[in-house]
Amino acid sequence: MAFEVPQPLEKEIDERITHYPVSKRSAVLPVLHALQHHFGYISEEAVEWTASKLGLLPIKVLEVVTFYPGFRQSAPGKYHIRVCRTLSCAMAGSFELMESLCEHANIDRSGVNHHHPIAVSEDGKYSIEFAECLASCGTGPVCMVNDDFHEKVEDPAGLLAKYRD
Repeated sequence: MAFEVPQPLEKEIDERITHYPVSKRSAVLPVLHALQHHFGYISEEAVEWTASKLGLLPIKVLEVVTFYPGFRQSAPGKYHIRVCRTLSCAMAGSFELMESLCEHANIDRSGVNHHHPIAVSEDGKYSIEFAECLASCGTGPVCMVNDDFHEKVEDPAGLLAKYRD
């Protein structure tokens, strides 16, 4: 199956590219952000499509995808959880929060590494990853579920219960 970008999205991307008349290469970040926002992650096909669209080698696009931790290379679950791991949250229990969330969501993080930072539950309902500072250092541990921000998380099971279908 060929990678297809919906026409409205391609129109939006084309408009973004016009903001970089000197070098289309400078449009890599905004194009990737648009693709990830739509598809949820950046696939190999999306890398190739972006490279073709901007007249670049695919490796140049992949370098950007792998450099920035905000880009995902695998599909997240329906509910994507990001747990802050920086110092103040770690001291407040973010590593324990991660373990507990994984236990309650049936997520196995054994295959997680730098290139594959996301772990997904078998049913695809939940995914989880560590995140750098989520900018609420005084209220740790903090996490986000999709775009919802949660501070002083003390009841991981209760938090997940809010995201059951």
